[in-house]
Amino acid sequence: MKAWLSQRQIPFTEKNVREDQVALDELKRMGFNSVPVTVIDGQRIVGFDQDRLAEALAS
Repeated sequence: MKAWLSQRQIPFTEKNVREDQVALDELKRMGFNSVPVTVIDGQRIVGFDQDRLAEALAS
């Protein structure tokens, strides 16, 4: 995920749920138990779905 975004020069904020309890709590509040979860303009994308990521970034 990070490499895909970096290659496209798309800025992002990484949150490590293993090391950051606040990030883990945020993930759980969103209703997710696994990562990666990417949030783009409020749209939540679970997993590494390149098509959905590209679509969300294009809008």
